[in-house]
Amino acid sequence: MKKIQLFGIAILFTALLQAQSNQTQQAVQQTVTKLFDALSNRDSVSLKQYCADDISLYEYGMAWNLDTLINRAITLNTATDFKRIDTLDFINTTIDKNVAWTTYNLSSEITKDGKQTSVKWLETVIVVNERNKWKVKVLHSSLIKRN
Repeated sequence: MKKIQLFGIAILFTALLQAQSNQTQQAVQQTVTKLFDALSNRDSVSLKQYCADDISLYEYGMAWNLDTLINRAITLNTATDFKRIDTLDFINTTIDKNVAWTTYNLSSEITKDGKQTSVKWLETVIVVNERNKWKVKVLHSSLIKRN
């Protein structure tokens, strides 16, 4: 009888751990999604909420910081018809205590100055848990296709 009870407790404990792991993965992925929402909305205040203060971004063979990202994606982006729709397809998300990393395909449909562009990237993000909030610390982007 005790063996059955212990087995039942073990199954329950395993299920609880799996549920917590899924919630954490979703929280990490949600942080990345919200970062792109902020970029789409040209909202630097929201963008900062999802980035570590010392974020590093590696785009087009260059190293950027948060100021560079805000300048290029928001400040200099003055097109009145700007619209960006992002689709993220998460490939893998791994969590180790207060650090997580996730890899995804990013597809963006961007309208700017009357022109529509489709861009596809493969990206990996390292996320850290700061005061119970996941924040992007490193983003590495590889351009796959632009047309």
